[in-house]
Amino acid sequence: MKPARSLKLSVQYACTALPTRSQLRRWMKVALQRDALITVRFVAEAEGRELNKNYRGKDYATNVLTFVYDDTAGDVVICVPVVEREALEQSKPLLAHYAHLVIHAALHLQGYDHENDADALQMEALETALMLELHYPDPYQTLNG
Repeated sequence: MKPARSLKLSVQYACTALPTRSQLRRWMKVALQRDALITVRFVAEAEGRELNKNYRGKDYATNVLTFVYDDTAGDVVICVPVVEREALEQSKPLLAHYAHLVIHAALHLQGYDHENDADALQMEALETALMLELHYPDPYQTLNG
């Protein structure tokens, strides 16, 4: 059993979003390998697009943005309409998709990335293991139509 990690979590709902604070805490804690101070902000499409444009130079809203400040602190911004649209298009349960994106962001906050194939495979394998630990389906398994 892995040791319990300290999580100081702040949640901001700038729009209506489904996950509760306790769900977010559960999802984050399963992915933490060290103590962390994290803010999760749920935003509408306009704010998500503005942040992605300003910080990544991409003029569209993306599902999740992660801002790493140091070894223990960071912000996660989740664009609710994008997440809802993706879950519907990919036939994924909405809460499972939120859980996956929170885990994905938590791993980014701890230095994981997917800039090359080897790193992507490592990160995806860890995300899948954590999702299965939470009793959610493999987020990378393709559904047969």
